[in-house]
Amino acid sequence: MNKYFNNIIGKKQVCFKIFIIFVCFMLSGCGWIAIGGGAYEGYKVATDPRTVGTQIDDATITAKIKLKLLQDPITKARKIDVDTVNGVVTLTGIVESKEEIERAVEIAKNESGVKKVVNNLKIEKRGIGGYLSDKEITTRIKLKLIEDPELKAFSIDVDTLNGVVTLTGVVKNEHQRQKAVEIAKSVPGVKGIINNLQIKK
Repeated sequence: MNKYFNNIIGKKQVCFKIFIIFVCFMLSGCGWIAIGGGAYEGYKVATDPRTVGTQIDDATITAKIKLKLLQDPITKARKIDVDTVNGVVTLTGIVESKEEIERAVEIAKNESGVKKVVNNLKIEKRGIGGYLSDKEITTRIKLKLIEDPELKAFSIDVDTLNGVVTLTGVVKNEHQRQKAVEIAKSVPGVKGIINNLQIKK
């Protein structure tokens, strides 16, 4: 009887973790135009060099922070992208005040399991035309990364804001880290690169 209940509890925990990852993907706003958000996110999970447990922990942290940012009266109206790799959270986006940046960083830092917060938030106005252009840049970089024989097996998240590209993820060595940057730089419209790629230890 105990075995039966343990089985059920175990299955419920797995289902809950899968649900958290699903929520994280839905909140991410990283839908990929070329092959669809779900397909790209599924590819990322399958090729990520982190352990499944670490991926789940990172996805849980990301989902919780995104939810808190949406619920917070200061940050809820802003498009703030959250990426977590091995407990290191990167915040990327455009806000209108220093108060919004400070609040977003505070929310991220206070989340359980967060080891460090990288703040890439900027204060400026952003038009719709810029947003569409950024989406196109992001899509082109993702496509080039997946097409590259050396980097296609790695999960590299790409975010673009006003032409500045942020790369987040894990690669095997410094050569691959630099190659990802070169690929991003080769896409027309890229004005700068923020390299948050970690080397797998």
